[in-house]
Formats: sequence, C-alpha cells, structure tokens
Amino acid sequence: MFVPHWIRRKIVLPAVAGVVLGAANVPILYSATVDWLHEHEINSSDYKYANGYWQVVELPKGQRVNAIHAALLPSGRILLIAGSGNDREQFQAGTFKTLIFDPVNGRTTLVPTPTDLFCAGHAYLPDGKLLVAGGTLRYEMLKTDVKRAGGTVTVKNESPDAPHTFPKGTVLVGKNGRKYLLGDEVTVPAATKVVQPPHRPGGTPGVVITAGEARVWADAAADGKEYVVDHQTQYEIEGLSGADQHNIYAMADKITIDQQDFQGRKETYEFNPVTEQYERVADMHEKRWYPTLTGLPDGSVLAVSGLDGGGQVVDGSQNEIYDPKTKTWTVRKDLNRYFPTYPALFQTDRDGVLFFSGSNAGYGPADKGRDPGLWNLADNSFQKVPGIRDPDVLETSMSAWAGPVQNQTVMVVGGGGIGESARSTGRIDIVRLKGDNPRFEPGPSLPEGTRYPNLVQLPDDTVLITNGASDYRGRFGSDNHNARIYHPGTNTLTYAADPRVGRNYHSAAVLLPDGRVLTVGSDPLFRDEKNTISGTFEQRLEIYTPPYLFRGPRPTIGGGPATLAAGRQATYTTAAPREIAAVRLIRPSAATHMLNTEQRSLILDFKTSSNAVTVTLPSSPALMPPGPYMLFVINKDGVPSEAKWVTVS
Repeated sequence: MFVPHWIRRKIVLPAVAGVVLGAANVPILYSATVDWLHEHEINSSDYKYANGYWQVVELPKGQRVNAIHAALLPSGRILLIAGSGNDREQFQAGTFKTLIFDPVNGRTTLVPTPTDLFCAGHAYLPDGKLLVAGGTLRYEMLKTDVKRAGGTVTVKNESPDAPHTFPKGTVLVGKNGRKYLLGDEVTVPAATKVVQPPHRPGGTPGVVITAGEARVWADAAADGKEYVVDHQTQYEIEGLSGADQHNIYAMADKITIDQQDFQGRKETYEFNPVTEQYERVADMHEKRWYPTLTGLPDGSVLAVSGLDGGGQVVDGSQNEIYDPKTKTWTVRKDLNRYFPTYPALFQTDRDGVLFFSGSNAGYGPADKGRDPGLWNLADNSFQKVPGIRDPDVLETSMSAWAGPVQNQTVMVVGGGGIGESARSTGRIDIVRLKGDNPRFEPGPSLPEGTRYPNLVQLPDDTVLITNGASDYRGRFGSDNHNARIYHPGTNTLTYAADPRVGRNYHSAAVLLPDGRVLTVGSDPLFRDEKNTISGTFEQRLEIYTPPYLFRGPRPTIGGGPATLAAGRQATYTTAAPREIAAVRLIRPSAATHMLNTEQRSLILDFKTSSNAVTVTLPSSPALMPPGPYMLFVINKDGVPSEAKWVTVS
C-alpha cells in the first residue's frame, strides 16, 4: 500500500539489525531480533489483511499542538483544538492554539484562536459549521497552592429599570472593610416588577420586586487567611452612586482558601470550514467547562452540564438551547435535568427523546445524575435503563452507536472509578433502545481494564476500540497499546493491530473520509513506570488503516447532488454498481474526553442501474439531524469507497 512521504515510520531494517546483533551481548541480541521479527510481521501483507496497520505522523516543529479536541470538517481537513492545551503557562501567557491538519497531504495551518477553548463542547450545525461553546476561564488550584481566599458571589440588582454590567476587577467591600475583586465581567439583569391586584375593591395594588441575579467568582485583594469568611455576608460594590448604591450589591455564602476547581467560559463560536476561522456568536447564559453539546432534529443544539464560573457543576435548571437561525441561546428551565460533566447524550430515533448512557468525564457527586436512562424533553421525564455492569466505574468510559443508528443499539466500553481511582474495567455492555423497557446486556470484554477508550464507527458497521490505560492517566506505565474491532452482528471482538503510540487522558479518534482512522493526543501524569518523571503531552498523530483497505480495489462514487433531503432519493454515478452491497451515510466526528456523540451511521436503501446507484434517505430527522455527512458505498468484499461529502437539509 502506498505510504505518503510525510508519514514517518519506525522500521528496523535487516542490515541495521545485523550490525546490532554482531556487536551486542545476548540480551540485546535477543531484543533486537524480536523487534525485527515483529516489524517484519506487522508489515506483511497477511498481517495487514487480517489486522490492519498503524502509521505514526510527526508534524514539523512549530506545527505541533496539544490536541485536546478533534473534529473532521466537511472539507476533509481535521480541526485540532488545543486552546491552552492543559498547560498553565500557556494559559497565563494567553497563548491559545488551533491547528488544521490535512490527512491527504500532511499540510498544517495554525488558526487564530480567540480565547481558551480547552475543554469546550462542540456539535455540528445544519450549514456544516462547528458550534464550539465554553472553555477555560481559570485553571484549578490545589488547596496547598491557594494563597488568596475566593468564592462565588451572587450580584443582585433590585432595580427594575435596567441591567448593570461590571468589568473584571470590580471591587467588592465587606463590612470589615476588606476588599475582593471580581474574576470576570458580569452582567446583572434588571429586577422583575409584577403589579398585583388589590386585596379589596378600591385598595392599593401590590407590587412584587424580584431582584435580578448573576453569579461570578471573586478573589481576595491580597493574600492571607484574614480574608476568609465562613458565613453569609453582603458586600458593597465600589463605584456605584445614587440609588444604585442601595439597589445593587453582592452576597456570598462563604469565602475560603479551599481547593479551587477549573472554571468555565460562556463564549460561543461557530467555526467556519470554508474560511477556517472562528466566528463569534451570542454567549451562553451559563459558563461551562466540560459541557456536552447535542444536536437536535430541528438543527438546534442543547448544552448541558460543565463546571460554571465558580467551579461547580452547572445546575440542571440552566440547560440551554442554541438556535442557529438567530445565533442565540435560550435557557430552558423546563428541561431541568442534572448530569455529571461531559455526559454522553444521544439523540434517539424519537424526536425529543435523548439517551444518557452513563458515560461521563467526572466532576459531580458519585450518587447524582449518573444513572443511564431515556430523557423525554417533552415533559422532562427520565426513564432509567437498568442492567449495566460495574455502574460505579462509568467515569472515563466511552459510548457509541453499535452499528447503524436504525438499530438503536448503544455500546458502553470501559471506564474507571471516581476521580483518581486506580480502578478500571474492560466491560462492554450493549443496550437496545427499541421497546418499552430497554435493559443493558453483557457484551464481550476487553483484554485489560480500560479508562479513556476511543470508539470509532466504521463504514462496514463495525466499531474500532483503541487507546486507553488501565490506571488513572496512565500511571505506572499503564497505557494499553492494543486495539479491537467490535462486530455488532455477532456481539464479538476481533483483534486489530496494536497502535505504536500509547494514549490515555485527552486523546481522541475520528473516522477519515478515506475510511482510515486518525488518533491524537494523550496527557499522562508520568512517563515512567515508577511515576517519578512528569509526563509530557503526546503530540504525535497516528493513522490506522483497517483491514478492509487491504482486501482489493475500492468501489467509487462519482457525480451526484451535494444537498439531500430527508425521505428523498438521490442518484450518483459509480463504475461497478453490481458490486455494491451497502450504502452508508456517516456524520463526521467531533471528539474530546471520551465523548463523540456526533458520529452516527445510517443505512441507506439503494438500487442500481448500469452506471449509477440511487439511494433513499430516511424520513426521520431524529435519525438523521441536519448537517454534513459522508456518503460511502461498500462492495461485496466489505471495502468502502472514499466518501462523498453531502449536506442533509
């Protein structure tokens, strides 16, 4: 198979091996021999035919980023978002990065990144743009590092006349004269005024004023424990005059020197795949770090969870929906449902019904909002789905559709204990959502306990499972270095070639338009088995070529419409229509933190003629939310074509 010149591979040549063998002692001789034999085996045609093949990609210096987020753009290029890249020095310097990578020719382009999008959420919009919301306002500080007291304050406005905006650094003054500074700009809405009818005829109407409120973090103006306040206190706001001095003030339950968690941002952008630039739209109403964004059948996007501007998990009453037509957010208090951060939420085949698989990235109480279930947005009801094994190790697991979305089958893979627990599981459980009372059923098991797995749906209806570690963030050299392919039809696993690069936390994987898979990232705590050397972020990329690309010539898909409509037909030219066995429509991935609920594969009914294939799209937008998709044809040998990009309207 042709290997692009820009892909570097580590191949031990026989001649080099011979030199080493001649000059080495016995243990080194044995090791070199084993390495050479291994390289010879994995480069053989038979091995690739059965297991596939991995290739390491090393980008040029100056073009490498800490790829926290990976999204396949409708151009076929890859959007790699680092933001500050989990690097406090980069954050403090205001250095935020985004890289565009072209997997066809290896070219890269750095993109201006307007704010720290590290740990944002993302989802595709109907026009093919990627909605990116949230990110990092502030890094966490362990209790031993906290020198200045801080806490969340609620700024209140009792005036119904107008909202009031306070810039970052606004001074709050306590009754003892100590000062505190707002950690971010905050806008406090005007109070609401309701006139009530009099209790008796001729009486005076009543007036009820409800203060407008906004929460924001505040830090002490100086170091020292004397700034700690362990009870609810009211604070004046410097710079106010007249009636505002009495109507606008701040309240805080406590100001502490406890550990301070990451804090979220509220900025929202649409990434334009044509201009390859971020476009600012309206902010979210709530700041979010580790949020989930889920595309809905009408093209809108639901945002849930994340850490707020005070480092607390966002309350379910602040769930909000983005309208791509008005480019604004609306808080939906009727959708009051709490989830831990980065919850795996899937749009099911029923309009207004989402499935939460239980997979999440942590943060939040162990006993709140972690049960899998079906969430009905029409009445905010939640039907728990029982039966999953190891329910206490769902954190850092990953979930995906198992096979085409019409089957309504979800798989949950791996996971670990809460927080920095060393526990992990190789569990794979399957749930079929059709029917009144769905229940998880056991699937096969991975060979090792696996936190941080990545799951990628392939055009042949199988699922690649790769990456992960058996311990928290790869401690004790615990990266797994293995991969498996899940077969939904038989509920079994088969072996896949071992990746050369180990990947754990902050890794991602996406399907490419040519049927290969790109893996990125990894953020280990340590880089030695004894946990004595601090880890460094893995900036190498790796591309997996599945076995089906070693099984003979590809089918082709040629000219035809670029825009499709639900329930309609479309015809495309193809060289060998009689060889086509299946047609699949696959939504591109937008992956981060074991979360990629964007990806979904759809079965398309089809018929062939002498030189064309005509496909029929499903009629349900719940199955097929509007936006960009890749159209694949698959031949009788299971070999997919290169994808043709289409937009479902």
